Amino acid sequence: MKTLYQGGPPPEDADAVLILLHGRGATAEGMLDLYRHLDRSTVAAMAPQAPRGTWYPHSFMAPISDNQPHLDHALQRIDAIVHDLLTRGIPAERIALLGFSQGACLATEYALRHPRRYAGLMVLTGGFIGPPGMERHDTGSFDGTPAFIGSSDPDPHVPFERAQHTADLLARMGAEVDLRRYPDMPHTICEDEIEACRAMLAVERD
Repeated sequence: MKTLYQGGPPPEDADAVLILLHGRGATAEGMLDLYRHLDRSTVAAMAPQAPRGTWYPHSFMAPISDNQPHLDHALQRIDAIVHDLLTRGIPAERIALLGFSQGACLATEYALRHPRRYAGLMVLTGGFIGPPGMERHDTGSFDGTPAFIGSSDPDPHVPFERAQHTADLLARMGAEVDLRRYPDMPHTICEDEIEACRAMLAVERD
């Protein structure tokens, strides 16, 4: 089974590179379907596949230790992709992260641990990883990175309070955050979220 799926132009020729992270039990191929729906033909897509369809075994709100070593391995997987792009001469401000559900939590956690100016951070029903009440001491700056967070409320997996706390944390670290609540929406991706992501990816290379 492939471990990395790609779409669009070569990263070196693209206006931006979008790293897409799937949810629990889903697939990288499914995220490429979402990429095609975004209709950004000048943006390259890279979608890694999680082992056995899950990035880590338990809830994202479980103690961090309960999801190890899987969580660290997943974060290292993203970092390897980002590092490869950087070494190929693609700056971080042309790299965007998008995830849904478990993938959204992973994208958020990676960004918080590696703050820099990104092309965008798109969190579709997710938030930072860790148990309720856990204190975070993240440092660094997102330097104006646009961040979109969309979440259903109520959601069976992601309390909207966590989405709010995530938005606050990203904003404190210098991201330009757009938080949207979707009352009574199922655990899915809606058209308004797709439009928001599409707009964020309307970038042109200098």
